[in-house]
Amino acid sequence: MTCNPNWIEIRECLKPGEEAHNRPDLLCRVFKAKLSILNDRIMSGQIFEVVSIVHVIEFKKRGLPHAHFLIILKPAYKYLSPEAYDRIVSAELLDKNEDPYLFNLVVTHMMHGPCGSLNPKNVSMVNGKCKNHYAKEFAEYTTQGTGTYPIYRRRNDGRTVKVRGHVLDNRWVIPYKLSYQCRVVL
Repeated sequence: MTCNPNWIEIRECLKPGEEAHNRPDLLCRVFKAKLSILNDRIMSGQIFEVVSIVHVIEFKKRGLPHAHFLIILKPAYKYLSPEAYDRIVSAELLDKNEDPYLFNLVVTHMMHGPCGSLNPKNVSMVNGKCKNHYAKEFAEYTTQGTGTYPIYRRRNDGRTVKVRGHVLDNRWVIPYKLSYQCRVVL
């Protein structure tokens, strides 16, 4: 979970001409309140059936707080196959007409880069390569990777979007939660 300086709760508290990045107190308070709501929803079983949860809060380079969660699910709710991953996680652009709201969220917040040959000066570049391994390879199916992370389905379906002046496809999509049960307004 990452703080969004455009959250209405933050925008409403800014004085005329004031920028959100100049109010770390406000950013942190709103983030903490939303983090508590998310944590409560996760633990109450509204999103997952959980055994335990732990999170850590970090601050990004631009000063925005974000949290990483480790969620241990009850055995009956664990996702153990590539087909199960596809029911809750996607690494593809959606059909703009089917779900314009989620499509816009993905394009706004879940597109990496561009980096590599499209933008060699991107902050994710280390020794001429993207430290996050983007652009990913197209994959027709989700498979279990050699480590603990799956290789998510990224079909070459022709869908593209223009982001930061470059045309990007599914190879640039950061995996995101797809299930409607998690689409809650905090």
